[in-house]
Amino acid sequence: MEIDGRRVGIAVFVLGLLIAAGGAFYAMGGRLPFGQLPGDISGGSDNVRWSVPLGSALVVSIVLSVVLTVVLNLVIRR
Repeated sequence: MEIDGRRVGIAVFVLGLLIAAGGAFYAMGGRLPFGQLPGDISGGSDNVRWSVPLGSALVVSIVLSVVLTVVLNLVIRR
């Protein structure tokens, strides 16, 4: 199978966009609902706080899966 340079370029560009979008979400920090969804576990005492974002991780995984599926189908099927 021969590697098409254009497809590789498009895939790298899309990957860069996804990384930039992830950085933007990370920069918005507290304004996102992640960390406050049902299924997230948190607790602590006066000096120590801990959190296990199970619900947030599930939502992020599902969204990332859908986005990557659509993008990769658009790139590969051309």
